[in-house]
Amino acid sequence: MISHNHSSSAPSAGPRLRRADGSPVRVVVVDDEATLSDLLRMALRYEGWDVKTAAEGRTAIQLIREFQPDVVVLDVMLPDIDGLQVLKRLRDDGQDVPILFLTAKDALDDRIAGLTAGGDDYVTKPFSLEELVARLRGLIRRSSVVVADSADPLLRVG
Repeated sequence: MISHNHSSSAPSAGPRLRRADGSPVRVVVVDDEATLSDLLRMALRYEGWDVKTAAEGRTAIQLIREFQPDVVVLDVMLPDIDGLQVLKRLRDDGQDVPILFLTAKDALDDRIAGLTAGGDDYVTKPFSLEELVARLRGLIRRSSVVVADSADPLLRVG
């Protein structure tokens, strides 16, 4: 299901991203596959991010309203309401959080539907963990509430 490039020890590439107030980036992962949710939670926590998960659409909507994440990873096929409906309800509520769909629905029509509905990116399963993290970092960097830590913490004078 997941491809992982073993040539690197971590999925991260680049400086750590943090919120402007110094707190960790907030991510919500919505997927009914517990093993996948756990893997994503661990990988994204390795990035230094604060990660919450939900296995159902309605639960996800409430979690996103309360947690106010910087990005959401959203499956399309969920047990109660589908990811497209979750996205519609969030946008109707004025939630403009970036949404990355992560789903097994890989037909061109499905990808177009996800992006047309207001999704910001669309990744199909199986997927590369490194690519997923890179795409999330790209979505997060576009947010005005997120800054990159300096790669060199030393102060250089002269």
